[in-house]
Amino acid sequence: MPVKKILLLLLVPIQLLAQNFSGKEISRWQHQAKQVTITRDNWGIPHISGNTDADAVFGLLYAQCEDDFKRVELNYIEKLGRMAEIKGEAVLYDDLLLQLLIDTADAKKDYNTAAPWLKKLLNAYADGINYYLYKNPQVKPLMIHRFQPWYPLLWTDGSIGAINTADISTAELKNFYSGDAKPAVALAKDPDQQTGSNGFAFGPSVTASGNAILYINPHVTFYFRPEVQVTSKEGLNAYGAVTWGQFFVYQGFNEHCGWMHTSNNVDVADLYEEKISTKNKQFFYEYDHQLKPVRQKKIVLRFAENGLLKTKNITAFFTQHGPVMAMRNNKWISLKSFNRSAISLKQSWLRTKAKGFDDYKKVMDLKANTSNNTVYADDKGNIAYWHGNFIPIRDKKLNWALPVDGSTSATEWKGLHEQQDIVHLFNPPNGWLQNCNSTPFSVAGNYSPKKENYPAYMAPDGENFRGVNAVRILGLENKYTVDKVIAAGYNTYLSAFEVLVPALINSFEKSIASGDTTYNNLKEPIAILKTWDYHSGESSVATTLAIEWAQKLDKLLQKVYVDEGETDQVQNTKHFAAVATAAQLLPPLTVVVNELTGKFGNWQIAWGTINRFQRITDNIPDEYHDSLSSLPMGFASALWGQIPSYNSKYFARNKKRYGVSGNSFICAVEFGKKIIAKSLLAGGESGDPSSKHFKDQAEMYTHGQFKEVLFYPEDIAKHAEKKYHPGE
Repeated sequence: MPVKKILLLLLVPIQLLAQNFSGKEISRWQHQAKQVTITRDNWGIPHISGNTDADAVFGLLYAQCEDDFKRVELNYIEKLGRMAEIKGEAVLYDDLLLQLLIDTADAKKDYNTAAPWLKKLLNAYADGINYYLYKNPQVKPLMIHRFQPWYPLLWTDGSIGAINTADISTAELKNFYSGDAKPAVALAKDPDQQTGSNGFAFGPSVTASGNAILYINPHVTFYFRPEVQVTSKEGLNAYGAVTWGQFFVYQGFNEHCGWMHTSNNVDVADLYEEKISTKNKQFFYEYDHQLKPVRQKKIVLRFAENGLLKTKNITAFFTQHGPVMAMRNNKWISLKSFNRSAISLKQSWLRTKAKGFDDYKKVMDLKANTSNNTVYADDKGNIAYWHGNFIPIRDKKLNWALPVDGSTSATEWKGLHEQQDIVHLFNPPNGWLQNCNSTPFSVAGNYSPKKENYPAYMAPDGENFRGVNAVRILGLENKYTVDKVIAAGYNTYLSAFEVLVPALINSFEKSIASGDTTYNNLKEPIAILKTWDYHSGESSVATTLAIEWAQKLDKLLQKVYVDEGETDQVQNTKHFAAVATAAQLLPPLTVVVNELTGKFGNWQIAWGTINRFQRITDNIPDEYHDSLSSLPMGFASALWGQIPSYNSKYFARNKKRYGVSGNSFICAVEFGKKIIAKSLLAGGESGDPSSKHFKDQAEMYTHGQFKEVLFYPEDIAKHAEKKYHPGE
């Protein structure tokens, strides 16, 4: 490994001076603001209307900043690879990873060459935020005092997990570029914070009205997306969830159709083993029996320390496949990926203006969506599912979940699969579609696509317990309404425990003698679990015991996303339950009983007593306190098969668990002559703790009680709380 130079230079105070805006800019913004109207309804939801699409984008970004500028800014600090300037050296290599994969020079080039219509939107994005900063000088940005119109080209997908590195970890990256010889140990993912999503679509044959219905249910970090409506006189009329700082509705609907995205494990990024040699102090890599020079790039990283910025210089290496990311088995590993593109941003915008199935398929033909499945429904009764979108064509004989030989052109991508060749399903005979971050080969039960018809890299995703639960329940109703769809989406059955709990009970009854200490300690908890119906609830002691116990079992049971050749969560759990010994199953339950007793004086603790929803600050990360007001939550983690997701965890100095992610923006929409829709947010629309809309949906959220969506101007007017132009 080449030695890297570390410069610990005291540069400038972290709080940079604000950049002044010119009179010409301000005049232009003021003029555009007059073309935009923001109407806040009685839930604080902004309904933005503009003369043009660009006017609407201007107003949308202004409204987002009003609701939570902090999250808008932090999302772009991250994508710029500059988070260490705020958080310090601990996240320095996270910044390096982002700067290796997302080149600001490429984003600027895409902006300069963008089509006129797209450049107008990009300009409006920056203008809307900058006008907000001009009008609100009391707002003090952490770093970005002027937003640039090329920023959206750093992050062209609304997904929370849009950055794909195959299986490269930041720990490996740090080892390679710091010259650290210690084995890389990646930080384990916290199972309590796993993200995902559910998407359901119901065709006319199984709905009471004969109209299609779409269920939108992303599982993300709380407050990651607000609820908005954005319209223009150029045909834009999109309602749904927009990720902070982006200008397109990511999961939502217009008057003709709706789109829900769920994350997948489709192979869209590959690792290459490079054959490296040196000559005259220059690195070369072998390719088709020729030596090619390794490209080098100087990257300057900055990090905060004691109120000042220090720098670290990195010499980054690139082959034709992409950046070198790690060293494995004494070989350099490069990464080929597609983590941002102007085409992807176009696709993200154009789908919001689709007027139906044919339009939407044309947008899908752009083949630039790298991280999502799509669940679709429309006003003509069509329902559809696509598993991924951007999928490179590869040699089927290779396992692309593993690094492949980078020294031969035989392992290159050979174009992209056409839309009709990827895993998809349109209007299945059973009348419904589902995806819960699970295999597409159960998307419509018995009418699903067949695994043997597709290459393994196209859909390595396995089954999970949410998928099992969804397939089980969706076929039980044939007269779906919006309310019945919501009820199905809030089914509280924890399907993993129908496998795990019987194994526990069987082990106890066969292995533990009456009168034994373990028998006396566990006989009552076992009795409670034995009569449990596997549904979670606020008053359920069995839910507390089961979840606290399951989290202490083999971590393999908590792995939802799997690669080619790996067994899935359902297979792993069934195998574990079949072979687990009493020594594996019973001691964890004893630990749970002792822990609960130690905290609360007894172990018979209802789930809602310790599983809480609390929103008291807009800090990132948030703060939680047992001594302050919170609400009981009966829902549980989707990890264990529950359809609605509520991921909670323990925090230092607290005895109770607090929710951090899961159901966020949830919506059910029926496409008839008029849109009928209901929605719900975690907490509320505003990020300001002093706003009445900070947690006005909190109690509704804990019970899954939805509000009516106000889609049409006459309905919005009846419930309008405030109507204004940006800046007023």
